[in-house]
Amino acid sequence: MTDKKELRKFFSGIRAEVHSPEKDRCIAENLFSSGILSGVDCVLLYASYLTEVSTWSIAEKLLNMGISAAFPKCGSGRDMSFHIITDLSQLKKGAYGIPEPELSAPQPFLSRNSVCIVPGLAFTLNGRRLGYGGGYYDKFLAGNPGIKTAALTYEALITHDLPAAEHDKPVELIITEERTVLCNEYR
Repeated sequence: MTDKKELRKFFSGIRAEVHSPEKDRCIAENLFSSGILSGVDCVLLYASYLTEVSTWSIAEKLLNMGISAAFPKCGSGRDMSFHIITDLSQLKKGAYGIPEPELSAPQPFLSRNSVCIVPGLAFTLNGRRLGYGGGYYDKFLAGNPGIKTAALTYEALITHDLPAAEHDKPVELIITEERTVLCNEYR
């Protein structure tokens, strides 16, 4: 299967089957013990939706730790900006029904101490990802090459190979309910 549309349908089905709050708790624990958040100044999170690995408890813990949490606001032309929130109630239903911040919320200063948690449907051990097809994250990451990247996913969504284009940006770290994968070791 090499057609991305077919792959998205296939991996969406797997994710619906394996999604569980217990696995989400394990993934959150593995994220905080992975070391990627050590010395971080800001974490860019996706607003989890439907069967995605939940980011809500992660955001709450970051805010309680005094670490800035920012969520994306999608615009036209695959443009996406991140905005800092101080409380989850500041997120309102936006495009596609996904919670997002107001455009008036402050944008974070991004540095090498920033981490972007990148969503996806499936991942390879070398960091390739199958996204949702909008290209928002690839465009954002191309414009912010210095920030660290990580993905949260279920072990069942790690696959041997995925089609990739030149503009597709791999992630550096993959965190599942079972392990943490340093993707550079597989490149």
